[in-house]
Amino acid sequence: MKKTILYLAATRVMTIISIRFAQAQTEEAQAGFRFLENPVSAEAMGKAGSGIATITNSNAIYWNPAGLGWIEKSIDVNINYTQGIADINYFAPAIAVRLEGIGVLAFDGLIMDYGDFYGTRYANNSDGYVETGTFSPQALALGIGFSQKISDRFSYGLHIKYAYQNLGDAWVATSGTSLSDPALQISTVKYSHGEPAFDVGAMYDFLFHGIRFAAALQNVSRQVTYEQQAFFLPFSVNFGLTVDPLSFLLTDYSSSKQSFILSVQSTHPRDFNENVRFGGEYNYAKIISLRAGYMTGLDERGFTAGIGVSQNIAGSTLHLDYAYEPFGIFGAVHFISFGATY
Repeated sequence: MKKTILYLAATRVMTIISIRFAQAQTEEAQAGFRFLENPVSAEAMGKAGSGIATITNSNAIYWNPAGLGWIEKSIDVNINYTQGIADINYFAPAIAVRLEGIGVLAFDGLIMDYGDFYGTRYANNSDGYVETGTFSPQALALGIGFSQKISDRFSYGLHIKYAYQNLGDAWVATSGTSLSDPALQISTVKYSHGEPAFDVGAMYDFLFHGIRFAAALQNVSRQVTYEQQAFFLPFSVNFGLTVDPLSFLLTDYSSSKQSFILSVQSTHPRDFNENVRFGGEYNYAKIISLRAGYMTGLDERGFTAGIGVSQNIAGSTLHLDYAYEPFGIFGAVHFISFGATY
């Protein structure tokens, strides 16, 4: 009983700190390195991105590092690919290793593929510009996480990452006042920067009808400055809650092969209004999962759906997940994840 009270108190303290932190750093439309907000995991996106309290495999490092502590096998691997809007795709691998008696150590990456762009610069000709060739912006993040499940109910986690972004070269004037000025001199400036950041989270399972509460701070960082503009990384405060309503309805639930987890998540980003995500996942015999969800407070996004299949083979578990997200006038986003545990 004392441990339960202690863990609840710790979770409440983190909640209060999260709210104060978010209130102190609200800056509308003032965030950079936005690729760090791209969601990873078809399992989570099938439920409208309500992953703070629901993801407990190696992909938890992208949502709430406290979820890593619930991994039971020795090694958990996930490979994620997202086909996004405007041919912007990304690849995200994650691996977690259980260190017996210590906790779970994880490594992750997020690699963006923006495709090729055509560069131009001002010129004193009839067109007003000349082409400078093609270029491809680069963005990636590499991280390491650790989580410890200190009881059958409570876990905490920390994720430290290094984010890098290369926007390419830009032509700037070093002297002269206009395109017709004979003294005009131009040269290229490279716009690239790397910045560390961290996520921290906690998760508490009541072990009662699937009720679980979780909280996470994402992308805590210092200010970054490009030219004269200073901004933070896309910091957010997230809270998640789950419940299994079938456990209230089925009298023989302990022997049932079914589960139905409802989840709700509130996300408070630095540079946008709060949004709430509702998700549901029906699982039968731990083989097939059907998912759906809805996001509120977002302009072009709302409904999502997904499916997952899982199979035990020689003591290992393999799973394949897919999620579909309509994105308004931009088309749709497709999420694919493959995972294995050993």
